Amino acid sequence: MKVSPGHCRKVKLWLLWLILPFLLLSCASGVTVIDGDTIALPGGEAVRYIGIDTPERGEPYYGEAKRANQELIAGKQIKLEKDVTDKDKYNRLLRYIYVDDTFVNAELVRRGYALVYRQDKFLDNKHYDVLEKAADEAARERRGIWGLSPSHPKIQQRPGDYYLP
Repeated sequence: MKVSPGHCRKVKLWLLWLILPFLLLSCASGVTVIDGDTIALPGGEAVRYIGIDTPERGEPYYGEAKRANQELIAGKQIKLEKDVTDKDKYNRLLRYIYVDDTFVNAELVRRGYALVYRQDKFLDNKHYDVLEKAADEAARERRGIWGLSPSHPKIQQRPGDYYLP
C-alpha cells in the first residue's frame, strides 16, 4: 500500500498538535521562592513569572508577596507553561505557573500583591485577559497594593509599564 506524501504530512502535523501541550508544560517540585514573582527550580535555574511584577525588597508589600508565593507553591507540584519568550535578559525562564487548578500568576494579582504589565510591553500575552480581570478585582476591592495611598512606588516611578484599572 502506497501512502501519499500529503497524507504523511497531515499525520505528522496531527501528532505534533497532539503532543505539543505536553512539550510546553513541565512539572517541578522542591522549588525555592526567591521573591513574589521569581522561583528557583531544584537544579538552580531561575523562573520569572510572565506578565506580572511584584514589589522589590524594601518596597511596600514585598514580604506579603513573597509569603503568598511561598504559600501557593511550597511543597507542591507545580506546572510551568511557556508563552512566546523562553528567557528574559537575566537568563531566567519566563513561565506561567500552576499548582493544581490555581493559576499562580493571576492569584498573586487577585490578592493585590502583583501588578500586571501593559499588554503592549511584552510579546507574552496568552493569558493577559485573565491577569487583567484579576487586577480589576484587586483594585475594586482595594486589596494589597491597591489599598495604598499614595499609590505603590512602582506605579509612581513607571506608570506607563502597568495596566491600571
